[in-house]
Amino acid sequence: MDNGTMLQGFSWYLPADGKHWRRLAQSAQRLADEGITAVWLPPAYKGQAGGFDVGYGVYDTYDLGEFDQKGTVATKYGTKDEYLACIKALQSAGVQALGDVVLNQRMGADEAEDVVAREVAQDDRNRVVADARKIRAWTRFRFPGRRGKYSRFTWDWRCFHGVDWDDSTRRGGIYLFDGKHWDADVDHGENGNYDYLMGCDVDLMYGPVYEELANWGRWYLDTTGLDGFRFDALKHMSRDFYRHWLPEMRDYAGRELFSVGEYWTPNVGELVDYINDMPTMSLFDVPLHYHFFSASTSNGNFDLSKLFDDTLSTWNPVRAVTFVENHDTQPGQALQSFVLPWFKPSAYACILLREAGYPCVFYGDLYGMPNDGNIPAVVELPLLMEIRRRFAYGRQRDWLDDADVIGWTREGDREHEGSGVAVVLTDRSGGAKRMLVGEGHAGELWHCVIGEEKDVRIGPDGWAEFDCGGGRLSVYLCDAAASVLEHDWVNAIHTEDADPYTSDDPVRAETEEEVREHPELEGEIKRLVEKPVGDEGLAG
Repeated sequence: MDNGTMLQGFSWYLPADGKHWRRLAQSAQRLADEGITAVWLPPAYKGQAGGFDVGYGVYDTYDLGEFDQKGTVATKYGTKDEYLACIKALQSAGVQALGDVVLNQRMGADEAEDVVAREVAQDDRNRVVADARKIRAWTRFRFPGRRGKYSRFTWDWRCFHGVDWDDSTRRGGIYLFDGKHWDADVDHGENGNYDYLMGCDVDLMYGPVYEELANWGRWYLDTTGLDGFRFDALKHMSRDFYRHWLPEMRDYAGRELFSVGEYWTPNVGELVDYINDMPTMSLFDVPLHYHFFSASTSNGNFDLSKLFDDTLSTWNPVRAVTFVENHDTQPGQALQSFVLPWFKPSAYACILLREAGYPCVFYGDLYGMPNDGNIPAVVELPLLMEIRRRFAYGRQRDWLDDADVIGWTREGDREHEGSGVAVVLTDRSGGAKRMLVGEGHAGELWHCVIGEEKDVRIGPDGWAEFDCGGGRLSVYLCDAAASVLEHDWVNAIHTEDADPYTSDDPVRAETEEEVREHPELEGEIKRLVEKPVGDEGLAG
């Protein structure tokens, strides 16, 4: 069986140009060729900020870029037709399309309503801090631009638990509606009860709401033909909802509908507990992300021998979706925990070249991020993806026995020619690991294809010593694999002329247009667009 790799197909600060669906569709075959087996697409429905909404300020889940609402027909990513074409392009290339489902909150209501509510404490939503009184809440959603197409359901205050704004006093707070209560089966580690997150908090198990969301789910599957879902904000949602809703959708679709949820906690016990309640859903390995973040920011003082301790990929490798970064962790976002660039190649090796988990590559790391001075792409990432696709197979042996230098090997298998890999990484000064790659590799010459270390000859017993430079990652392949990889890399796979992603870069796209209009600027523009990335500082 070949290795799978997911791509989070967006980052937070993509240009709001309505062209993203087209870009992804054009890249579908190249993504497949590079080993991507599924793309997590951003929320496709209309948000409160119209064409500027990333998708989490949900307004109308039936508007996939079809109706003139919130000042635009298209969403930030494009029109409904372009979204559906993107899904078909991915599927035609053999890549699964996963839809981002955001059902916890609604924003941008069409009308306000008078509602009796009690204000609760920000740090303890179970503690009432003001008596019940009438507030003015923006809770009525009529979707006038859609005019009842697909659904005539109107949302009002009864569909929600509460809000964070009283328009009558122009005052923020957390207001629990009279007759409502926060769901009990949510996270209790923060704020007493963390049901409420933002906007109008949806009462998911209120009968009319559940029925409407089930109808919407069936419509969404029929309309899009998606292969699965990414679920947002699970820790804030009643577990009963997805325990019922997801099996209903699978039964209706008649297919697996791979699903991964975001339950944001560094506590692996909470993730394991959720999976025990929801055994057919995968979760993102948030604890592992935080280990990467800590390792990158600890000035070499993180104990690498514990890098995989208390992570979901260790506790339940089948249900773990591993990742280095996502849209919420990048600079400027609420969960900012940005893994520093010097450590990112090592972090990606940890999710791409090991057995455990289903790795998810971040769009911003693959192509760069147009924020904070244009954060560069991780240069080694495409090569790591290629090594995963072709060579990271077979039995894994670990040498996670040192605080500063760790390593592992994959022995390879008969189904993948040239397979087998050796990995060493450190967050301090250089070092080496004596590791076993298997007697089947005895006498082979292995090359360091990531890093700058000398070739290694495998001993007759299958053992060899593999070096790693200070604060670096070293990845070794056998001579045959390294030679084939170098040939393909230089001559076919990643040449600039064959790279369809250059149009993904809004700076490059704009400057190419300028060159056509002002050819005398070509030299200066080329210098700005293709300026080299400076060396990143290393820890320790």
